[in-house]
Amino acid sequence: MPDDEPREDEHKPEPVADAPSDEVAAALVARFDGAVFHLSHGQPVVYLDRAQWAEAGVFLRDEQQFTMLLDVTAVDHLLDVERLEVAGVSPERYEVVANYLSHPRNRRIRLITEVPADDVVVPSLATTYGSANFAEREVYDLFGVTFDGHPDLERILMPDDWVGHPLRKDDSPARVPVTFKEDPGPR
Repeated sequence: MPDDEPREDEHKPEPVADAPSDEVAAALVARFDGAVFHLSHGQPVVYLDRAQWAEAGVFLRDEQQFTMLLDVTAVDHLLDVERLEVAGVSPERYEVVANYLSHPRNRRIRLITEVPADDVVVPSLATTYGSANFAEREVYDLFGVTFDGHPDLERILMPDDWVGHPLRKDDSPARVPVTFKEDPGPR
């Protein structure tokens, strides 16, 4: 008797790389080997190798008129059950994300780099964009990502003697009450 149930429903289709629909993203993909374009909720996103991270920031500032770095943050994918698969991107535990703004071009772009758990180092953007200074310090403090070339990479929120990085998914939540810097005491 033939089986009426499909047997291949476990197989997911391979993700297909998006063609850059944004000229800035297209310029990044053309300029940096291995760069991958993805459209996320209408915003262009370019995945880069972390060795190209700082150079891409200079390229955006000097050649594409992106004069503002809005934010630098990180994501820990340790416990992600389902994670966005982008064709051409080899997922790692951490992602460092930077959001840029160009007033002259009236547009935004997001850059993402994958960072492995055993080598959590990314080039700093702080010498190109002064606004990266405190954002990179926060990512360092909370996720443990080291920004190579940062002028003053030290804890910004957690006490100096704090062991670990509280936003890492393997750090035990609520293990001890936290007293942040300059805070008079736990509440």
